[in-house]
Amino acid sequence: MDKQLYDEVLFLLDELSQDTTVPRNVRRNATDSKNRLMTGKESLDIKCASAVSVLEEMANDPNVPSHGRAALYTVISKLEALAKS
Repeated sequence: MDKQLYDEVLFLLDELSQDTTVPRNVRRNATDSKNRLMTGKESLDIKCASAVSVLEEMANDPNVPSHGRAALYTVISKLEALAKS
């Protein structure tokens, strides 16, 4: 596991969960994804895959502003890289 990438993903999810310009459901799912990555007995790649699934669903929501969607895609790409490491 790449510790630096893991910390970066957690930081980005934390930033997204505190961004009041994105809808509440996006902030809630970012918090849930962060908590799931930090806890749980599943392997890291399974945790990453479930977080990617939830965040991709949020990225396809038409109510998400463009900067929120860009942040979601950034986190998704880093999660995919983390799952491969």
